[in-house]
Amino acid sequence: MQLDFGGLQRERKKQLVQISELREKRAVLVIASDLLKPNSTIDYSDILPVQDQLANLKGEAIDVILETPGGFAEAAEDIIALIRGRFDNVGIIVPGWAKSAGTILAMAGDEILMGRGSALGPIDAQIAQANGKRFSAHAFLEGLKQIKEEVAGSGKLNPAYIPILQNISPGEIQHAQNAQAFSERLVADWLEHYKFKNWVHRRGSGAPATPAEKRKRAEEIARKLSDQSQWLTHGRSIRIAKLESDLNLRITDYSKNADLDEAITRYYTLLRMTFDTNMCKLFETPASQVYRFTGVQRVPSPPPKPMLHQAQSLNIRITCDKCKTPIVMQANFLPNLALKHGNVPFPQNNVLHCPSCKTDINVANIRLQVEGQTGKKVV
Repeated sequence: MQLDFGGLQRERKKQLVQISELREKRAVLVIASDLLKPNSTIDYSDILPVQDQLANLKGEAIDVILETPGGFAEAAEDIIALIRGRFDNVGIIVPGWAKSAGTILAMAGDEILMGRGSALGPIDAQIAQANGKRFSAHAFLEGLKQIKEEVAGSGKLNPAYIPILQNISPGEIQHAQNAQAFSERLVADWLEHYKFKNWVHRRGSGAPATPAEKRKRAEEIARKLSDQSQWLTHGRSIRIAKLESDLNLRITDYSKNADLDEAITRYYTLLRMTFDTNMCKLFETPASQVYRFTGVQRVPSPPPKPMLHQAQSLNIRITCDKCKTPIVMQANFLPNLALKHGNVPFPQNNVLHCPSCKTDINVANIRLQVEGQTGKKVV
């Protein structure tokens, strides 16, 4: 079945409603990004859309459907503060991948739900440089450790290391150490206070775990997740069996519930189909959504919701990248509407010709944004 952008959105919403019903009518929030696109990692720009979508939800319990390649642990901390500020019980559903900072975020759940194809990842802290590049804090510190051990063993410094060491300041070393420690602390704190909150020993007396037992287990898991000598690569997939056997972390396997497995799998399939566009991030609930696209002009915020279904057209202001001429496209939602003075019609073939320099401007993704935000087809 072929689905246009609006059709994909409607079908996703149906599955979110179904997931909520199967999960005892818990609120549902999606925080998802395309793992293969730029600008898809968790960062501070995600906080506002998460806050916006949370405003549409009610109740005491929420499930967060998470798909992310990772990002900044500091931003993940702020996102969890927002969610935990609204809901007493949080479930984290990972239908695909939640790596790095996504794994950190998952550890803030009272329950972590994964399926047959789901995976978390190591929590290696990523350091951002001024030139936009990122590197592994653990790999950086391990490299310095190896140089130190080599010097201690040979009694001299390999000249090849000199230009490398000249570009490293004590502050950078401390920053890497702090970033690594911060990631581990977040995981340990969240596991102790949320995941292990109601931990009862399944063997022996069946007595509740003591605070000391909770902290010890939480710190062990955090340390193992950050041990790159065990995982070897930042992109390593850690699935249910290894999480339970190697880390002693209890995971809810939703694939054992046929109805829930079908609803989550269908939603995830629709999500991946949605990411076949230029969309890089999606934040949504069963009744609302915020999209973020790559490489497209920004579209003004839609009219307030009470006016949304009454709007017959929308003015979209863009600027030609070549000649910088401002252009106002008129997107009509009803046929045969007259153009307002100074506007140009939204092109049917999604290719706008700049009235000044005649450059072709592809506006296909702007159409997707407008139709996604308004729920209406541009005619």
